[in-house]
Amino acid sequence: MYDGTFRPPLFTPARRRHALRATAAALALSAALLTAGCGSSQDTARAAEATAMPADGFPVTIDNCGVKTTYDKPPSRVVTVHQHPAELMLALGLKNRMVGTSFPDSAVLPELKQDYESIPELAKKEPSFETVLEADPDLVYGGYGSAFAENEGRSRQAFADAGIDTHLNREYCGKKRVTMKDTYDEVRTIGRIFGVSDRADKLVADLEGRVDKAATTVEGEPEVPVFVYDSGDKTAFTAGGKSLGTELIRLAGGKNVFGDLDDVFGDVSWEQVVERRPEVIAIYDYADAGSVGQKKEFLLSQPALEDVPAVKNKRFVVLPLTATLVGVRSAYAVGDLARGIHPESFA
Repeated sequence: MYDGTFRPPLFTPARRRHALRATAAALALSAALLTAGCGSSQDTARAAEATAMPADGFPVTIDNCGVKTTYDKPPSRVVTVHQHPAELMLALGLKNRMVGTSFPDSAVLPELKQDYESIPELAKKEPSFETVLEADPDLVYGGYGSAFAENEGRSRQAFADAGIDTHLNREYCGKKRVTMKDTYDEVRTIGRIFGVSDRADKLVADLEGRVDKAATTVEGEPEVPVFVYDSGDKTAFTAGGKSLGTELIRLAGGKNVFGDLDDVFGDVSWEQVVERRPEVIAIYDYADAGSVGQKKEFLLSQPALEDVPAVKNKRFVVLPLTATLVGVRSAYAVGDLARGIHPESFA
C-alpha cells in the first residue's frame, strides 16, 4: 500500500502511455520520410510539420491554486474525484474524455444521468492513488481539497511525479468568499483546458440566464431569513458567510441567518438558531449525513425548536449538496431556493 513516501517506478501507466505516443509519432514521421521518394520534398515537409504542430489554441497555461500547468493539447483521459467536476465536464460535452468518476454524493442532474452512469465508477469515496493510476489518466480533476489529500498519498506532487496533471475546483483554492463568478470562471477555465471555450461561453450564458430569471422574479420582495441545515444534533453544522450557499440564498431573495460566520461552514448552537428565527430552512441533501426525511424528523421533534417560524410552518427547501458548490448545479439551486422562499412570486 502507498505510505506517503512511495514514488512510482519509472514506467508508470501514464509514462508508458507518453512513451508509446512519442514512439508512434516518431514512426509516423519516419514513414513520411521513407515515402519521400514517391512524393515531393514539399510533401515530406508537410508531413513533418503536421506531426509537430500543436492543437489549435494550445499550449494553454493554467494557474490553479498556485500550481501552474501547461497543456500542450486537451487531456484525453480524465478521472474526476467527487461528483460536481464530473457534472461540469459532462455539461461541456466531454464524456469521451472521461475514464473514471468517484464519490457520487447526490442524485445526478437528469439530463446528465445516462452519460454519468456510462463512465466507470472507481470508488464510492475518494479512490486510492493506486486505483487512479490503474485508470491511466493524463488529468485528475478534484472537487474538494480531499481529492489531493497528502496524508492519503494523493498529493498533487505525487500525481506530478507520476506524469499526471491535476486540477482542483477553485472553491478550495483559499479562504475567500465564494460567489457565482467562481462558478462561471471555473466553467471557462475547464473550457480552455479542453479547447472548448465556445461551449463554455454558451454554458455560462445558460447558467447566467437561469440565475437572472429567478432573481428577477423575486426582485423587490422582502428578504426572508434562511437557516442552512447541513447536519448535526448536539450542534448545527451550517453554511457560513464565505460559502456559495450564502450568495445563492441572497440571489433567491433570502438572507443567510449565519452569514456573519466567517467561514465556508461551521458549527453553531441550537440556541443561536432559535434566536435568529429563520422563516425557511434549506436542508442540504447528501449521502453521508442521513436522509432528508431523517433531518426533517429531527428538526420537527426538538421541543427547543418548536417556536422557530420555519419549523412551526414546516417550510423546508431541499438542495442536493452538489447544487451548493462551484459547478453547474448552483444556477439551478437559485431557482429552487427562490420558489421555496417566495412561492407567491411563482404562483
